This record gives sequence, C-alpha cells and structure tokens, in this order.
Amino acid sequence: MKVMLFAAGLGTRLKPLTDTMPKALVPVSGKPLLDIVLRRLIAAGATEVVVNVHHFAEQIKDYLRSHDYGIRVLVSDETEALLDTGGGLRKAASLFTQDGKPILIHNVDILSNADLTAFYRQHIDCSAALLVSRRTTSRYLLFNDKHELAGWTNLQTGKVRSPYADLDPSAYQQYAFSGIHLLSPALFPLMESFPEKFSIIDFYLSVCDRVPIKGHVASDLHWLDVGKLDTLSEAEAFLAQ
Repeated sequence: MKVMLFAAGLGTRLKPLTDTMPKALVPVSGKPLLDIVLRRLIAAGATEVVVNVHHFAEQIKDYLRSHDYGIRVLVSDETEALLDTGGGLRKAASLFTQDGKPILIHNVDILSNADLTAFYRQHIDCSAALLVSRRTTSRYLLFNDKHELAGWTNLQTGKVRSPYADLDPSAYQQYAFSGIHLLSPALFPLMESFPEKFSIIDFYLSVCDRVPIKGHVASDLHWLDVGKLDTLSEAEAFLAQ
C-alpha cells in the first residue's frame, strides 16, 4: 500500500506548541502524532510512505532519519512554499513506485478507528474514493444515490460548489469528509491545468462530473481532528480506548 501523509501544515491552532515544533511532532500520550499515525498506517499494510514537510521541516526529517519503521519512508520537501493538499500530492507523485496502484492519503493530525486495509482493498480499482461519515459539521460533501461526489455545501453560509448547474443540496446525501481518501495515479494528468498550490477537494469538485469520485460511508467511525490544544486530552483518551 502506497501512502501520502500530509504533515506540512503550520499548526496554527496548536500554538504555542507549534512555535518550536511542527504539528507532526506534537506529542500525544508521550508519542509524536507522526509516529502514532505512521505505525497505524504500517499496521494497515503501508509498504511505502511519502511525508510532506514545510513548518520546521528539518525536525521532521531528523526524526524520520533517526527512526527505522521497516518500510520505505520518503520526504517531499515543501520548505520553499506550502502547496496545499492537491499541490502537495502532485509534487510527491514522482516519489512513489510507478506501478499504477492507488495512493492512500491521510492527514497527520487525524485519529480514527477506520479500517484502512478494507477501505483500500474495496476501492483499489476506483479513480478516487473519500472516507466519509454522518458526523455533524457545517460543511458537507454531496453524493448522489450511487455514492458519487456531486458537490459541496456550507450550511452556515448557504454556499454550494458543484460542476453541475443549480445543484440543490437537499436532493443529495450529505456526509462529512474524514481527511482520509484514495486516489489513482491515472488522475494526475487532470491536475496539469491547476496552479502550483491547490486543494485536493477543489480538484475533486472540478472533475467529479467527468470521473466518478466515490464516497465510502463509515457508519461506525470514531474520528478526531487533533488540531487544537483542547483536543490533545481528547486524543489521549481516544488512544487509550
């Protein structure tokens, strides 16, 4: 299993911790988030992982150099400029084994009980698949009856984004995105027209009328975004469970 692990974020919501370290190395129960997520990915079947870096990049590089995970772990360096999720993935593409198999994409600050092995195997032949749930939020991805992506909406502002004109969000299934997804390398050519920095969700929304972007609904998903100081204690309880 090939994995892209997004770890380049500034971690502004975790200040003052991230004034001296990258978000990926913030400890939870005495272990860096990077270590926790990497070991979970390896347990799920990861055989090669690319980690992107920007904020305190050298700290992450040093950490990876000093730890042997028993698999191929490479770094995609975004020190000069953050490229967002889409741009970061496109930059890292050449570092993966070029075998045509999909890439599992995971954020370093996400903890969950998702069965990543089953998710990968079930959608290994898909162009892309997004792990979603019915978690309460203000922003939702919109899927049709075939669980194919059709748009996005912000319930607070009423904003809707979709390649389909006059899309009515109420006519679609609304699910929250987990930050875990899978993408086939066959989609990289469609990214060529995008700027250097772009969001992967923007990409999915721009091509979902041409390429089926599947939604995988995890009905029993326990999920935590470790993005704020007040979630660190929640993360420790999460791991203890």
